[in-house]
Amino acid sequence: MSDRIPMTRAGYNKIKAEIEELENVQMPQIENRIAAARAEGDLSENAEYHGARESQGMLQAKINLFKGKLVNAMIVGTSNLPKDQVGFSCRVVVKDLEFGDTEEFILVGAGEEDYDLGKINIISPLAQGLLGKKVGEQAEVEVPAGTNRFEILEIHYDA
Repeated sequence: MSDRIPMTRAGYNKIKAEIEELENVQMPQIENRIAAARAEGDLSENAEYHGARESQGMLQAKINLFKGKLVNAMIVGTSNLPKDQVGFSCRVVVKDLEFGDTEEFILVGAGEEDYDLGKINIISPLAQGLLGKKVGEQAEVEVPAGTNRFEILEIHYDA
């Protein structure tokens, strides 16, 4: 994967801290489980051993995924971005033109997304459809079920 992953310094640091937690806390716990299961003898029928090894593999895959994000990270400074259009780290209020309801999104980088709080990844199809739009403009976002149409109502760049 050679695509750059835009993120803020805070998002980068959050992923880095997560990797440290996984490597320095969770991985040693799993290694202790493996050692304890190994001490019980025959490994061919030892469910605890096999379960711990599976957990170790899944944890290592998660660590590798996070490390891949950091390797491809592109730290974005937001001070030079235009403030009159939808861009990285902005809070945007949109009106769904089909249903008439309003929604608020914050465009964030990898590691900062939280869909429950409206924080969407800048590389998501929704964010990509909103990028560059100004207040009053309409955005069309292709989704598997068709096309969602939004009108940009507000754009805010919080300090």
